[in-house]
Amino acid sequence: MTAEALKQKVGQFFFPAVFINDTEENIQETERLIQEHHIGGLTFFHSRASAATNYESKKKVVFNDDSYEKIKALIIRYQKSAATPLLISIDAEWGLAMRIEKTPQYPYAITLGALPENKKDLVYEVGKQIGSDLKAAGIHYNLSPLADINNNPNNPVIGYRSFGENKEKVADFAVAYLKGLSDAGILGCLKHFPGHGNTNVDSHLGLPVLKESLAELLDNELYPFIKGIENKVDSIMIGHLAVPSLNDGKDTSATLSKPIIETLLREQLGYDGLVISDALNMHSVSKLYATKGQLEWEAFNAGNDILCFAENVPEGIEAILKNASPERIEESYHRIMKCKDKVGILTDKAFTSGDLDFEKTAALNFEIAQNTITKIIDNSNTVLAFEAHKNKQLAKLSLYKPVENTFFKTLHAKLDTPEFAFENVEDSSIPEIKKALANFETIIISLFVPKAKPMNDFEIHTEVLDLLSQLLQTKKCIVYVFGNPYVLPVIPNLKKASGLVQAYQDFEEFQKVAGIQFLENGNCNGTLPVNIDIQ
Repeated sequence: MTAEALKQKVGQFFFPAVFINDTEENIQETERLIQEHHIGGLTFFHSRASAATNYESKKKVVFNDDSYEKIKALIIRYQKSAATPLLISIDAEWGLAMRIEKTPQYPYAITLGALPENKKDLVYEVGKQIGSDLKAAGIHYNLSPLADINNNPNNPVIGYRSFGENKEKVADFAVAYLKGLSDAGILGCLKHFPGHGNTNVDSHLGLPVLKESLAELLDNELYPFIKGIENKVDSIMIGHLAVPSLNDGKDTSATLSKPIIETLLREQLGYDGLVISDALNMHSVSKLYATKGQLEWEAFNAGNDILCFAENVPEGIEAILKNASPERIEESYHRIMKCKDKVGILTDKAFTSGDLDFEKTAALNFEIAQNTITKIIDNSNTVLAFEAHKNKQLAKLSLYKPVENTFFKTLHAKLDTPEFAFENVEDSSIPEIKKALANFETIIISLFVPKAKPMNDFEIHTEVLDLLSQLLQTKKCIVYVFGNPYVLPVIPNLKKASGLVQAYQDFEEFQKVAGIQFLENGNCNGTLPVNIDIQ
């Protein structure tokens, strides 16, 4: 094989990041990488300000209404520059909406984890519809779902992105999601091997260390990955986390560890599919080597086929050419080509199909809402509310959404009561709300949790937590929570609620289902996907 042909094969291992909101200069730079270095694919993000490790720079993320049209046009443009069609990848765990505004959004994995086991066909449907949305945009490869088991409530980065803490359910639901993607013609990916659930460090910023032994990992963390391998998962992403027990006692990131990738994943677990690194710009690895290209070589040498978010493409190619055997290059090249062949891009470069179907998404979200809503405290909530309404003793309080929300509108049909809202510190007065509510003995509270991530108490203001605490101790409160269930222990005196229902998402469909359930005193079929200790 000529040196040039070998170099072109090595180029296929590189998947640099590209951004929907890039400047023309950035775009031309990417086109040069494609033409000159024959890179294998691209990983799309929204904007440089929102990319994983950049959030601490506090750059303003600019939102565009035309991002979806932009990404489609960019993909076509980039494919035109490529001699070998590019494999286009994106993180779309809960749909394109994870990266692109004004596109269909599906529930978080933790919400799907509340589904009964016999409803896993809904997880399959989510995978399939997300796959159709990706295909419509010209994307072939979804870097999802998580196979991480959520067994650490203090985890700052997995949390709502995992199906829960039951290893069987995590495995079953991850496989169902993958089958849905595959049936839509899209490649899937289990992440973050060997398991990022039981960590309390964000690997975008530091290196988490797992203390478990191999036996413990095989019993728990590795279980969903093993099920994925049995079901022929297209690819596995290696996490930036250290597991000394698998790595001769060393605190090296799994992404750079031959014993973890080659020995454990390939030899012991028998996996011969595509292995992709987690983003190489993440701080747990990006600062390790002063010489450009060395990180890329170390990641390849450890056993990764695809170098995701590689920042030093020309230098990385040279380092691999200098150090790798032709056989090893051939192995990774073959795996990547096999995936390109599976999605059909080697024969059809265009690969876009159809339009986004928002109505289909809404119908699916409605059905998921009906099967995930979870009753935690039930003291005849509906009867209590109608009694109080008859005696003019019932009010409604909305936290973080105005009173015109879908939940209240749905209740309004039969429970027309005074309504109050706290929207934000600037426009809402808590003393006024307290004063107004003093005259009522029963209050329906809808809490729309401001953030999905647990930092700073999910960004719930201290004054709001104080208000909730006081109301829960002095009134009959029926609380509906639209958000990450890990918020429940943050609310003081929540145990004193007369009623407590977890509704997970703030989507219109989830609010409507919650309203109907309340009025009809309907069944709640969901179960909490994680163990939660309510205060």
